[in-house]
Amino acid sequence: MSDFNNGYSRPIPSTGDMAVDAGLRRFMLGVYNKMALGLVVSGALAFATSSIEPVRDLLFRITGEGRLAGYTGLGAIVAFAPLIILLSASFLMKNVTPRTSGIVYWAIVALIGASLGTVGLLYTGASVASIFFITAAAFGGLSLVGYTTKKDLTGMGAFFVMGAWGLLVALLVNAFILKSGAMLMILSGVGVLIFAGLIAYDTQRLKMTYYAVGGDEASLAVATNYGALNLYLDFVNLFRFLLVLFGQRR
Repeated sequence: MSDFNNGYSRPIPSTGDMAVDAGLRRFMLGVYNKMALGLVVSGALAFATSSIEPVRDLLFRITGEGRLAGYTGLGAIVAFAPLIILLSASFLMKNVTPRTSGIVYWAIVALIGASLGTVGLLYTGASVASIFFITAAAFGGLSLVGYTTKKDLTGMGAFFVMGAWGLLVALLVNAFILKSGAMLMILSGVGVLIFAGLIAYDTQRLKMTYYAVGGDEASLAVATNYGALNLYLDFVNLFRFLLVLFGQRR
């Protein structure tokens, strides 16, 4: 861990001291709380868009038998808007403030939550609940690994990030061109591995970010928003891929 000290505003303690650093614990707790609140908001929106017919019909095309047939035009916009926001925030936002990073976080949470109505339309309630709790348990364990490990995960993290973008391209090709159920299962298995790794990596990166900002309150607020966003996306994607692999369809 000593390599991490290069370029940081405050000295990074040993791994044991880092685990009990009160400031770091407050920062990480703030990230986890924000992420958890985001999941609650997304769950509420997903329930609304899958259960309230006028809202559901704005976003999704439903067959006469009540099955999901696809997105409406508005639904497609809602589904792809988070990706557009993420890319725009990465390349166009130069001076990020707590306010703008908070807007990005809640906008993505709301849009993903609305599009997650597909989960309620495709899978049984018992299946969704069980996979959610499995995802939560896996997330907790993987995040703990990232928080406590002495190994620098930077190299592995870069590999997982590139893998996530490659996976996105492969999923889009399969959805619009190949339309293969078997390929979807394979890609979902790969997705579980990628996002499991990203949970550990993003957790460790948050620790390093805390020391990098040197106690600057505005920077910590931005780090909290973006840290919660990264972990939220890791959780949601892991949940989605586990549903594809193990979820029971209606």
